[in-house]
Amino acid sequence: MALVHCFVGQLAARSAVAYSIKGLTVFLLLVTLLAPSCSDAQQMSKPRVGILSSAMTPSTPSPGGPISQFLQQLSDLGWREGKDFVVERRYAEGELDRLPALAQDLVQMNVDVIVTTGSPAIRPAFDATRTIPIVMIAGSADPVGDGFAVSLARPNGNVTGVTWSAGPELVGKNLEILRAFIPRLLRVALLYDAAVSPTTARAWQDAAHRAGVSIELLMVRHPDELERSIIAASRGGVDAMYVALGGLNYSYRQRITALALARRLPTFSTLRELPEAGGLMSYGPSLSDLYRRGAIYVDKILRGAKPGDLPIEQPTRFELVLNLKAAKALGLVVPQSLVLQADHLVE
Repeated sequence: MALVHCFVGQLAARSAVAYSIKGLTVFLLLVTLLAPSCSDAQQMSKPRVGILSSAMTPSTPSPGGPISQFLQQLSDLGWREGKDFVVERRYAEGELDRLPALAQDLVQMNVDVIVTTGSPAIRPAFDATRTIPIVMIAGSADPVGDGFAVSLARPNGNVTGVTWSAGPELVGKNLEILRAFIPRLLRVALLYDAAVSPTTARAWQDAAHRAGVSIELLMVRHPDELERSIIAASRGGVDAMYVALGGLNYSYRQRITALALARRLPTFSTLRELPEAGGLMSYGPSLSDLYRRGAIYVDKILRGAKPGDLPIEQPTRFELVLNLKAAKALGLVVPQSLVLQADHLVE
């Protein structure tokens, strides 16, 4: 209907020169009434990118944050937000049960592509549509095993993008590094949210056992369960806690690290966002790099590529981040060899 209004407005413009001053007055009134509809039509004609996330809605834009990196990469590829495309953001605020409804909302809007950030958002988006392209960023560690793709090389469906880890061996690598801080590392708690697939949780557990470490699985479904789980881990005598930064844990990472630090419990993860929030260390993919690569997928899809033809990528860039302040508060000595290897130090 908005496009019809625009057509009428344009027709009126062509006819205005043939009318008297009275007719021109009518024309100006008509243009004034129809201007918003024309603007709406132009907005609707732009490609729409839906972002589905289990995280909290950012209170203020973060210039160096992952989403800003994503939008900057799109801009570098010729897509400027608001001018060349429109973004529809849907955040679950750490409440995973809201994701299905938010995914359905984007589907009903008929967006051109859905971008899922983190692993919890993929399943709700996948369940909501098999036709709208889905680009996962920092997504499923096993998209084939989770049923999102036929193979990494040729997904053959509507899901593609970048996974969040290179496999369970990444957990083993983190444990290896952690032993430099805690030589007698024997027991580790693993804090993860309910959106993590059982196959992924088992892979983490198997990796820890291969490294000679027993692991206690702590699954949380709601923010209110975080403190209880961390207290249980501390009282259980674990040496450290691995924090799987899914949607809920990512949103509440500062709370998690503060609760753990108060109980002198070292925390580590595969993403630098944990030590930056007060945790001890991380070794894993660069989240900013994953978001920039995700933007490349969106660019290709908006230009006509089919998601099923775009190979799913695994991370290729890894970084070691150490929080020297947290180490001091925990009474841990940071080996100089690790300091020299670190890509980033939090002081």
